[in-house]
Amino acid sequence: MKRFWLVLLSLGLIVAFSASAMAVDVKFSGEYYAAGMYLDKTSLKTGTATDGPSTAFYFQRLRLNTQFVVSPGLSLIARADVMERGWGANRTGPGGAQDVMSAGTRSENENIAFDLLYISYVSPIGMFNVGYQIDDVWGTVFGNSSNPKGKIAYFLKTGGLTLILQAGKDKELSRSVTNPTGDADKDQSFYTAAGVYSWKTGEAGLLFKYIKNNQYRNSTPLPTGVIVPGVGFTWDGLVTTPYVKAKLGPVALEAQIYYLYGKQSWEGNTALLGNPEDIDLNQLTAYIDAKVDLGMFYVGGTVAYVSGDDPGTADEQEGGVLGGGLDWNPCLIMFNNDLNYWAGSQAGYNGTATMSADNAGPMNNTYFGQLRAGVRPIDKLDIMASVSYATADKTPQDVWDSRERGYEIDLTATYKITNNLSYMLGGGYWIVGDYYKGTAAAGQDVDDNFMVINKLTLTF
Repeated sequence: MKRFWLVLLSLGLIVAFSASAMAVDVKFSGEYYAAGMYLDKTSLKTGTATDGPSTAFYFQRLRLNTQFVVSPGLSLIARADVMERGWGANRTGPGGAQDVMSAGTRSENENIAFDLLYISYVSPIGMFNVGYQIDDVWGTVFGNSSNPKGKIAYFLKTGGLTLILQAGKDKELSRSVTNPTGDADKDQSFYTAAGVYSWKTGEAGLLFKYIKNNQYRNSTPLPTGVIVPGVGFTWDGLVTTPYVKAKLGPVALEAQIYYLYGKQSWEGNTALLGNPEDIDLNQLTAYIDAKVDLGMFYVGGTVAYVSGDDPGTADEQEGGVLGGGLDWNPCLIMFNNDLNYWAGSQAGYNGTATMSADNAGPMNNTYFGQLRAGVRPIDKLDIMASVSYATADKTPQDVWDSRERGYEIDLTATYKITNNLSYMLGGGYWIVGDYYKGTAAAGQDVDDNFMVINKLTLTF
């Protein structure tokens, strides 16, 4: 009997090693970073009861991309984030909410969370991608938030022109086995049409994205957190965003505009909420960036604008939806989404739901300007300094101390140890503006803030 099983096993191994029809090529790529930061104040408020203590800790993340090449033109693509956590920090409790720019929860990201999984098929009539893919990315880095979303995408390239059609889901709250109390047609969907034209020294594109948000239908949360059944609203919006990138000799230019037009419409027994008005959505963001590369030296500048909500127009919302994006970190402290993810927001006074008075991630309600300069004394070393200024577009209330968000001075140095390994050391000092004092009531004052960060990054 042993001889029989030995022969059978040998035959099985021969068949396995000689089979080629089922073989696939697997390609891996990714990035690992380990970083440490010191933040002098975790709150902008002063006073013994409101001062935020300093904080210092290390954190890391491995991002692993995998491509299974089934046949020429046909692949299965996956991406996972592994051990995205602070060193020695308490683990986050399990929860249902998705983490920032992830298809998994924060708890899952601290272990392993799969964010992307989709089929990519290059056919004779164009490329089709189906599954969880990156969305909310278009043109320049401004306004981008690399969010994984389930969608169907189609790309057709002809000459210098690429046409794109997409449809997908932002949120699904319709009745299902995981949501047995859901209602019919209670979801948030999007539909995108776009085109990009490329030439030798640049590219230009135009995107239209229609968003249909029904997730607040039939039940609406009050500011107190109480859910009111039988009344709700739907939200329809069209985002239009053109961009251009061009290189003119040593000068690199890029610019982008986002414009949102839409309506929030109440439905159901609105008398329970005092018959609120429908709200028109009318929001604008804009961005221009220039960089001059002079070899060893370079200089550049950025101007950006994100509209804020006017508290005097109850029937219009001019801010609060569009922003600078989670991918864009113009400073080390102000509007830095990585800082917000790892250390949390730095609170100011008297913010509202549509207009924050905290330093809490993506740029909102802001006029912003930055000048920067850098030097590369050797090929492997890049030293850059920047000075930034920001002021608010609107104030959350008529009575407000100031619109000035403040100045920030940043200095970073990045050394390329090998082709795949780099080390960055940086520091930023933020002269905090009086905008964060809020209504400037007695005792409402703010302090300046600074941080130091170092980061080791491996790419493969």
